[in-house]
Amino acid sequence: MAQAVRVDPRLAALLREYPGHPYKKWQGAHWRLLSLVELGLTDADDRIASAVDRVLRWLLNPRRKTLQISGRYRQCASMDGNGLLVCCRFGMQSDPRVMALATRLTQWQWPDGGWNCDRRPQVTHSSFHESLPPLRGLVAHGGFPQATARAAEFFLRHRMFRSESDGAVINPEWLELHWPAYWHYDVLLGLRAITEAGLVLDDRCREALDHLQSQRGPDGSWRAKGRRYWLRRGDSNTDVVDWSDAADVLTKQARDVLRAARRPGELSLPVRRSENLTSPHLPARVSRFN
Repeated sequence: MAQAVRVDPRLAALLREYPGHPYKKWQGAHWRLLSLVELGLTDADDRIASAVDRVLRWLLNPRRKTLQISGRYRQCASMDGNGLLVCCRFGMQSDPRVMALATRLTQWQWPDGGWNCDRRPQVTHSSFHESLPPLRGLVAHGGFPQATARAAEFFLRHRMFRSESDGAVINPEWLELHWPAYWHYDVLLGLRAITEAGLVLDDRCREALDHLQSQRGPDGSWRAKGRRYWLRRGDSNTDVVDWSDAADVLTKQARDVLRAARRPGELSLPVRRSENLTSPHLPARVSRFN
């Protein structure tokens, strides 16, 4: 793990323990684990295994109830989706707890393919925010292809950011770049999920891909210019890392998406293979969770 920290010093802050609930924004284990895997970490030492166990105990606690209102399960599925993504990145797909997360996401899925925690009975449309993490988690798990396809279709039907009914931009903030976005949706995150699902060549991604290309700066990089969801000081919404404009993170993500979409000008750039931040001194990652 020391080797990985030398590659990216931000990992040191994310690996430290912080007091409070796993979901504490943004210092809790739930959020720090998500940032770690988004930076490419796939090996788990004892610190990570302990954090994963705490997150799973919280998510799978029987006292965490899921209401069914007007025939739809109303749950913050982004929590379970992000937890599922993290566990799968650490190679835990066969863990019974992880299978339980994936299974219940499919059970909570709404008729339109997404998820929503809104308890108002009249709400029948899924939330982009609540639907993106479950899609990514199910893609990473790989065991529920039908539910995964339905979730991906939810975003594709909306062309990633438009109203299905009138074609209007649903939220202009979604067209900006953010990092970290935590549970918030934006177009780059949506395109990453669709890329992970192997569907980024779908013609309904074209406009979103055009927009992503237009956000490249004069220096060839992509930078966070949207609303900043994190603070460096305070009692809540405080991250353990100063992400600045996250140019290195966002540029790699944008290039990965655009290369997968076979966009002109991107294929000619040097391909930086995404090398996982692993330590050769750690044993097989699955054994950390036995």
